[in-house]
Amino acid sequence: MTSLHDFTATSIDGTETDLAAYDGKVVLVVNTASQCGLTPQYGGLQQLHDTYADRGFAVLGFPCDQFGHQEPGDETEIAAFCESSYGVTFPMFAKVEVNGDGAHPLYRWLKEEHGGILGGAIKWNFTKFLVGRDGQVIDRYAPTTKPEKLTEDVEKALAG
Repeated sequence: MTSLHDFTATSIDGTETDLAAYDGKVVLVVNTASQCGLTPQYGGLQQLHDTYADRGFAVLGFPCDQFGHQEPGDETEIAAFCESSYGVTFPMFAKVEVNGDGAHPLYRWLKEEHGGILGGAIKWNFTKFLVGRDGQVIDRYAPTTKPEKLTEDVEKALAG
């Protein structure tokens, strides 16, 4: 069975990262953008990360420029923006595509595991996938679902 732990991704600093490093952790995978009306969610994502990191939780941010060209910068600019504007310390990755032929393999799998209202396609920036300690997708959340609304589900996943 495929799981989150079977994938690799390039971190925002260019390092290839084996997502097996998150084996045993509850993870929230989010496609992000710096110039979106939902960009303030970075603050809520950071709060979730801060609140639960010591219990085995991590937010993984994947910048994406497929929606309204709202992530035009390069990785250095994205990292600087996230840190200076929202104090982001959770792992960020290099820009990816989440839909279409060029979609990152992780996102192809996430969409297969938990399709959305658009037949699996990612609708917009800040679509969220909650992944359990076993690497399996627990749930998918709409872009407009604020991170603070995920608290109960995160706590349930951490307890389970």
